[in-house]
Amino acid sequence: MAPSSEPSYPSGLVWFRRDLRANDHAALHRALTQCQQVHCVFVFDREILDALPQADRRVEFIHASLVELDETLRALSGQEQGGLIVLHAVSSDAIPALADTLGVQAVFANHDDEPRALERDSLVRTRLAAAGKAMHTFKDHTILERSEVLTQTGNPYSVFTPYKNAWLKKVDVFQLTSYPVERHTRRLACRPQEHCLPVPTLASMGFEATALAQLKLPTGASGAQQLFDDFLGRIERYDDTRNFPAVKGPSYLSVHLRFGTISPRLLARTAHTLMLKGNPGASTWLSELIWRDFYFQILHHHPHVVTQSFKPAYDAIQWESGAEADALFAAWCEGRTGYPLVDAAMAQINQTGYMHNRLRMVVASFLVKDLGIDWRWGETYFATHLNDFDLAANNGGWQWASSSGCDAQPYFRIFNPVSQSEKFDPEGKFIRRYLPQLAGLPTKALHAPWLARPLELQEAGVRLGNNYPLPVVDHDVARKRTLERYAVVKAATAG
Repeated sequence: MAPSSEPSYPSGLVWFRRDLRANDHAALHRALTQCQQVHCVFVFDREILDALPQADRRVEFIHASLVELDETLRALSGQEQGGLIVLHAVSSDAIPALADTLGVQAVFANHDDEPRALERDSLVRTRLAAAGKAMHTFKDHTILERSEVLTQTGNPYSVFTPYKNAWLKKVDVFQLTSYPVERHTRRLACRPQEHCLPVPTLASMGFEATALAQLKLPTGASGAQQLFDDFLGRIERYDDTRNFPAVKGPSYLSVHLRFGTISPRLLARTAHTLMLKGNPGASTWLSELIWRDFYFQILHHHPHVVTQSFKPAYDAIQWESGAEADALFAAWCEGRTGYPLVDAAMAQINQTGYMHNRLRMVVASFLVKDLGIDWRWGETYFATHLNDFDLAANNGGWQWASSSGCDAQPYFRIFNPVSQSEKFDPEGKFIRRYLPQLAGLPTKALHAPWLARPLELQEAGVRLGNNYPLPVVDHDVARKRTLERYAVVKAATAG
């Protein structure tokens, strides 16, 4: 991967998007090896930001990560005027305009397969071409993408296990090797005087600071590495600990994968190596990374999943609607369902922007199969509140929970929120953390307070219907209604 003796372009522009790091970066490496001089830019895209609330943890995470990236690029360039050009504008206008101002011959970026991003990139590519400039994009956000893993008949997989097996056969040293950016950084260009500015402040873009710092979520590439180093010390136990929200089991790297502050190649290479050495936790964690690739290739081949069910028959389901459905949805959003594990999970996402993966399945199943609410309502809520929101994974997870997606759980599999609570938060530590009003209850009564004895409730200061709600629905009754609701699917698939 050494640079050619005669680069293809005198100068190029690297457009950072969901890849906020300077190491092991496909587009940056390609630009450095193909251009004599390389400029770097990030655009706070107004087409995205203008629709967000004034306080958004994700914008603050990006901002902090960009400050670090700017410092890193400046250090790598060896020039005080080096670093990152950061704009607050509409990307499809700003990138062609900047390319013209800088006099570059090509723009380099990494793939983004979300539909809106593809439309944006197509427009930018067209505008650049009209000015005689090229746009090159590369795989970076996943290990294997798009049509790299296909069935023997040349079709995309729709079931995970055979996809995983094919992925494991396909992956090789090249796919897992890092791009050696550092050896070529002498080609990083100085910024023009008018762009030698610090990263715009949140306030200057109309945003307020959030409680991100209080959440102790480390930002930037250094923060991602810190979390990864910590996870490696306990990865062997991941298979045993990952399902218990009160236990430090996950890697907590999802937001860093979302914004590319850590290389997926580093993570997959490490997990793959440990798996081959017989590490059970690494094997399970690698499967989670492969699930991520799987959902991205589903989005690429089946973009209709953004608004419709992967399985068309599921769009015939009649979901609850009207004032009662609105009230039930509000209770779910605000953690007022009367089911402690569900309510604690919703308190977690509302307070922190994070939700444990096991709980994502529990609350999604509850919304769809206990309350009869359209999965798209929940998907949208998660999209608004999750720090690590990623369209492919979020859509895939919600369609899995509603049984409408590829390789989803059967429609008749309906999580019991009480048994899930007893199994995965057996001591009630997670519930007590997020629902302090229930903390005084005996553990046995904590999972279903409405079944507690009056004296237990009194001694714990719990007043059902007052400081903690009664259940908004009876799970057994709801289960029967769900089976009836999904009968239309059974009939369609039988036919």
